[in-house]
Amino acid sequence: MKNINEILAIGRNTIVTEARALAVVESRLDERFVSAVETIISCRGRLIITGMGKSGHVGRKIAATLTSTGTRAIFLHAAEALHGDLGVIAPEDVVLAISYSGETEEIVRVADYVKANGVKLVAMTGDVNSSLAERASIVLDTHVDEQGGILDFVPTASTTVQMAMGDAIAAALMHINDFDIKDFARMHPGGYLEKRINDSHKE
Repeated sequence: MKNINEILAIGRNTIVTEARALAVVESRLDERFVSAVETIISCRGRLIITGMGKSGHVGRKIAATLTSTGTRAIFLHAAEALHGDLGVIAPEDVVLAISYSGETEEIVRVADYVKANGVKLVAMTGDVNSSLAERASIVLDTHVDEQGGILDFVPTASTTVQMAMGDAIAAALMHINDFDIKDFARMHPGGYLEKRINDSHKE
């Protein structure tokens, strides 16, 4: 068994590293974020979120958060997209492609299709000069200086930042749409969450 103090130190350092990464990304937030939100809010179709690996898992969570807060969104697995599922993308949609490197082959190929068909593409990437970024009309910079934990290659801080960026988008969209607690309750008609919301608003 490793030394208890070492284990605590690693855990705390990981959390501190991720918190620092969030602070840096917050300081970089600019008009590109506003443009991304405006593009999504003006979308006549759906927001289609695509990703691979850990970024794909983040994309699924972002899509789930958006659909539960009033924005029509679905997750499209990039690999499945290249085997027939590209057909779900319509001209009136907006695509949010997530890839930290911006060089994931499947994501870049999906981006090529999106661009060739005149669909608006928002990229969330850690490299604003990547192949994905070059194909996007709006780029959200999620670069981190280091990952948390003992290996700098394991996606930790980077996925935390991606998740936070998705939450920031969802919060901005809720604000614009005047999405309130009653709307949220309507999206959650079953389970403990709905009961808690209703109990908190009893007269």
